[in-house]
Amino acid sequence: MSAVDPRLSINQATIKYADLATALKVTADAGVQSIGLWREPVNDVGLDVACRMLNDSGLRFSTHCRGGFFTLPDGPERTAALEDNRRAIDETAALAAAGAAGSTAVLVLVAGGLPAGSRDLVGARERVRDALGELAPYAQQAGVTLAIEPLHPMYASDRCVVSTLGQALDIAADFAPDVVGAAVDTFHIWWDPQVLDQIARAGREGRIATYQVCDWKTPLAEDVLLSRHYTGDGVIDFGSLTRAVMATGYDRDIEVEIFNADIWADAPEDVVRRTAETFSAAVSPHLA
Repeated sequence: MSAVDPRLSINQATIKYADLATALKVTADAGVQSIGLWREPVNDVGLDVACRMLNDSGLRFSTHCRGGFFTLPDGPERTAALEDNRRAIDETAALAAAGAAGSTAVLVLVAGGLPAGSRDLVGARERVRDALGELAPYAQQAGVTLAIEPLHPMYASDRCVVSTLGQALDIAADFAPDVVGAAVDTFHIWWDPQVLDQIARAGREGRIATYQVCDWKTPLAEDVLLSRHYTGDGVIDFGSLTRAVMATGYDRDIEVEIFNADIWADAPEDVVRRTAETFSAAVSPHLA
């Protein structure tokens, strides 16, 4: 196996069925230097234990997934969601402090879909803005950046009413760049005719909190959530997108985040190895 790119980070979703200990071990054993964690495996062991495990692994921490789901109307469920996001902010700060030098305190946010029975897409997006207004002071005090992740429009009804990088940046504009930024994920934005201009805008505004990569290939899986692929296995032009991100001065880790049932069924050490190989071939040449 060729040398692993030092900027590669394994998003834990790529090895979904590995517990935290396994995820940390196979990532470090493969020579990967960074990992992005998900809340469920962290909470399975408890935050204090997770921080010690991350520290012992020697890995950097790139992001925490996920917060968000802000589109509910006022009421107990929305209040509970906001409180859960405050816990996620605390987790992000603690894990970033526990990770190796170069770790980043970034909490990735999925906005949420339309509430049951609603067709008010504009109103749902405004509730996302309102929720960020409530959370931003808490995140700022904790030193955490909230990264709005636009999702492909096929998820707008049930998962994320923010569909383009431009929409994410419009919402983030109300807040300081170190408090609210955007996640640039190739799977979700590659199709957008404005994507290169919006990446440049995100760079000018200092709002690229994380760059995430995986590929798009058709036909999509029956569950379209599970349609992500290794970089280079589909149709995304990683050259143009990666060069655009690098041109902004982005110098953080780059996560590979894959949701794919066939990949999840493989041994996690094999998935990490294959992730590193495909990243080196499809993404690394464009990082200079």
